[in-house]
Amino acid sequence: MRWFRLGASRRHVEHDPGQQAAMLDSVRQQFGAHVQGRFPDQAQAVAQLLTGDDGLVVAAAIVREFAGAAHAELVAQVGELYRRTGQGFGVDRRNYRPLWREAGAQLRWPLFQLPGGLHPYIQVAAAVTVVGGQARRAVRVLDPYPLLAQLFEVLDLSIAGWEFGRVRVDTDAASLVSGLIRSARELSDEMNEPPPLPPPVRELMRRNNTIDVYDSLGSGFAGSFNPGRTMREVLLA
Repeated sequence: MRWFRLGASRRHVEHDPGQQAAMLDSVRQQFGAHVQGRFPDQAQAVAQLLTGDDGLVVAAAIVREFAGAAHAELVAQVGELYRRTGQGFGVDRRNYRPLWREAGAQLRWPLFQLPGGLHPYIQVAAAVTVVGGQARRAVRVLDPYPLLAQLFEVLDLSIAGWEFGRVRVDTDAASLVSGLIRSARELSDEMNEPPPLPPPVRELMRRNNTIDVYDSLGSGFAGSFNPGRTMREVLLA
């Protein structure tokens, strides 16, 4: 019944699909790795464009498209791996860690080269900021349950790439993961009945591994980041 109450409240929110499409096209074409400018500056500019309810809808669409494209890419990689080697692996959107733990050396981390032109440290980082900053409105404008699952999915993929995919962790990567954790907490707090934390988050919270973080400009070591401790401090507070 609760879903129907949420659905009824969202029916009273008026959206402009044309405005949403224009916003999405704008942030897709005007920003990205091909554009001069630091990723955090671009992400801030994107977030400033995603205003009002339409901007919030577009932010959720960015997270949804990005998570879906990453899943499709990994399914394709696993299929190709099976055709080449006969090795079969499951691709579970709720928990990518077993896949990466078993096959990470044979997989390509997909988040930098997905179709659609969305960059994890630009459009996705901006969308995560918008969702977290407007979490109270998000639970009225959107169905928060798939959105929360997709935030955790991108979080899982990001950290799995760090641990098993040989992905260099720089300040932009650490900022995205920190933002995903905070936004997931903000969204959960606004839900009447938030779902349980997904398996990869629970696994990481039981650990205390510290990861070296490098400056995104290539100037060397920037500090350390402990994802498990951060999750405990933010998600269990």
